[in-house]
Amino acid sequence: MARNINSISVTGNVTRDPELRFTPAGQAVASFGLAVNRSWQNRQTKEWEEQTSFFDVKCWAQLGQNVSDTLVKGTRVVVTGRLEQRSWETDQGDKRSAVEIVAEEVGASLLFATADITRNERREGAAPSSGGEGGGSRPVENAAPAGYDPAEEPF
Repeated sequence: MARNINSISVTGNVTRDPELRFTPAGQAVASFGLAVNRSWQNRQTKEWEEQTSFFDVKCWAQLGQNVSDTLVKGTRVVVTGRLEQRSWETDQGDKRSAVEIVAEEVGASLLFATADITRNERREGAAPSSGGEGGGSRPVENAAPAGYDPAEEPF
């Protein structure tokens, strides 16, 4: 049985500040642009070449709110989600379509930066996204377990 898997992970730079909107039902949705660069060395010329791909990213519910509160143009992020195609017709009757990323997770890339993480309290009635947020209001444990001896570490 064939199974369709639509999953993508990309790392790039935010090209415009996230725009936060709300559906008529009050659901938050943030959208932003993402530039993803690819570099390779040309085998004939031995020179480095680069290509940039641009994506629109859409973030729903609490993820959208967090993205809107956190990201700004230029931020380097890692986005995991699925590809979705939208189609529409212009006022002139021309058909258009676009492929965008519907994000399930967005995180800061720590390759060239550091980040301060602030955990939000889980809101009543806020359902996790299809990607699963997990964790709930579980406390973040950061203490060594009882009986831990760092001298036993293999490195």
